[in-house]
Amino acid sequence: MTHKSTYYTILIAGLFSALTFTSCKENSHSSASESITAKEETKEQPPQRVRLLFAGDAMCHTPQIRSARCEDNSLDFRPLFAGVKSYFDKADIAVVNLETTISANSQYSGFPLFASPAEYADALAWLGTDVALLANNHCCDKGGKGMHTTIAKLDSLDIAHTGAFLNEEDYQRNIILRFERNNIRISLFNYSYYTNGNPIPKGCKVNLIDTVHMAKVIESASADSDCIIACMHWGNEYQRQPSQEQHTLAQFLHRNGVDIIVGSHPHVVQPYTATEREITLYSLGNFISNQKDRYTDGSILAEIEVEKGRDGICRYSLRTIPVWVKRPGHRLVSSEFAHREEMTTTQRTLYERFINDTERLLERGVKF
Repeated sequence: MTHKSTYYTILIAGLFSALTFTSCKENSHSSASESITAKEETKEQPPQRVRLLFAGDAMCHTPQIRSARCEDNSLDFRPLFAGVKSYFDKADIAVVNLETTISANSQYSGFPLFASPAEYADALAWLGTDVALLANNHCCDKGGKGMHTTIAKLDSLDIAHTGAFLNEEDYQRNIILRFERNNIRISLFNYSYYTNGNPIPKGCKVNLIDTVHMAKVIESASADSDCIIACMHWGNEYQRQPSQEQHTLAQFLHRNGVDIIVGSHPHVVQPYTATEREITLYSLGNFISNQKDRYTDGSILAEIEVEKGRDGICRYSLRTIPVWVKRPGHRLVSSEFAHREEMTTTQRTLYERFINDTERLLERGVKF
């Protein structure tokens, strides 16, 4: 090799090294810049939020059917619920305890064996109900036919349901309802203490309270959930404080991983406990019914905001809204809009009694 060719070889190698160094340096700056941008995007990303709404016992006594009767003899329950529709409209997921069955014909009945018009379910769908809870002491009132008709109607309205199941396939599909809203994964399940002695129809299933079974369900839900909700049909009817049994069961559920507990069945409002990490609503009361005795003529709606922080942990804030059932007519009156509701003197007195009773109860809180 000549001196000249050696010179060119060294020159080319030097230029290649310089270009390689420059390229690596640019790539290094590029990677660092991308990393900083990614960190800034992560840092600036706001927490995710979901608004949940829970309503109490949706019952349908015979006088409510008369209130829904129109001049042309058709049925329309929507006016009965119109006073609370704005809350449902603002919710990402709205849950109602459906404490009746839906009838396939016009053979309707109230207590003790409920069978309600299909229009009642239509109104719940119009209201904005996303989930109907079926595990309660009236789910077997009309046997297998009633359960099939109820679930078929809910399916036709695209209302999710859990707690009572037509068969094993329905059970496997709906034992845990799973939702994802705004990157927050929510699991919900539903159990009842009893079916009023009515046998569970052959082939059907009802979730009856069983801690061993519930522990397995919670474990299954925990695998892919940010928030776990247990809806419990429990407690003693007309008792305004939760029982020791409710308290013990609530402790069990929270200890095993449940974040939010929502109770039904007592037909009166019971107080709640709430922190930013756990909520227990022992009883929401009668969302809508014809019960007239003191404390039974209304409920609270529970609005829960779920916020998932950058740490992946969900935190909860609770707001309750008292709702009274105005009779005659069975129209729901929210405490926030009652000032513009037309009422007789007697109605106003009954409304104020319910509101005052409820506010005092919630202020006193849970007493064991």
